[in-house]
Amino acid sequence: MKKSFCFTFISLLFGSISAFAQGGSDLWVINTNGKGGNLKLMTESAHTLTDRPEYDNQPNFINEYQLVFSAADENGNHDIIVYNFESDKFTNLSKTSDRSEFSPSITDCGMYIAAVVMEADKKQRIWLYPTSFEPSELLYDDIEPVGYYDWYDNKAAMFVLGEPNKLIYARGRNDLIEIDSAIDRSIKKRPKTSEITYLSQSSEGKAGIIKSYDIENGNREVYFAGVLGSQDFIWLDKRHLLMASGNEIFIRKYNSPEWKSLGEIESSTHENITRMAYSEDLNVLVVTMNRK
Repeated sequence: MKKSFCFTFISLLFGSISAFAQGGSDLWVINTNGKGGNLKLMTESAHTLTDRPEYDNQPNFINEYQLVFSAADENGNHDIIVYNFESDKFTNLSKTSDRSEFSPSITDCGMYIAAVVMEADKKQRIWLYPTSFEPSELLYDDIEPVGYYDWYDNKAAMFVLGEPNKLIYARGRNDLIEIDSAIDRSIKKRPKTSEITYLSQSSEGKAGIIKSYDIENGNREVYFAGVLGSQDFIWLDKRHLLMASGNEIFIRKYNSPEWKSLGEIESSTHENITRMAYSEDLNVLVVTMNRK
């Protein structure tokens, strides 16, 4: 059953339940200097934002000073947490004992935090959590399982689990664009464009390829190979991307021939940077690192 919001149709994406298998991880904050291709990491400033044995992961900025992420409690339930950089306070957007929330992100209209919810019966569906802290709403009751996604024009690009897996974009309820198959988990809208970019599925010893599909004109682009061993990338702006390998972070311009190292995070307790979130307003990069 369809539920409308933001005055437009928004769809969701599919992923496997195994996509959410996790261990202990924490969020780290790194101060930055400069913008775009001139970005510099103040690696000496790197410090933990969270420091618990449980899972803290999947960070996303929802405005200029607030971050959302998925956090596990001592019973293994995952909730959406909001961190405010101005007040240095954590707040539960959700606190549920019968379900777990993953992959929170702000909708284009800014009225909801969307999340993939693993429900009591193990269904994975998209729920909407109003930023006003009103009760959450199920977006669709007849489409699951749900996994990774990103937004363009208040509609979702979706990783759909199947035979084969598919990356699709939903222009409407029965109007789906099939973009690709054999994809990895990263799906990112390229800022200030109508492109959905994604990482193609990697093979042993080879990095995945970053590709794009333009929703408006149907053009396809093959940009370049990602960083070997990495499944995650983010756009800093329209022209520059970040990826990481181990504790080292790399930058690349979309038409540049190579990745350039921005530095390495030294830690005796954490390793292997995965997901990242960047705030140009705060001049900070937030990364997930696994506990050793």
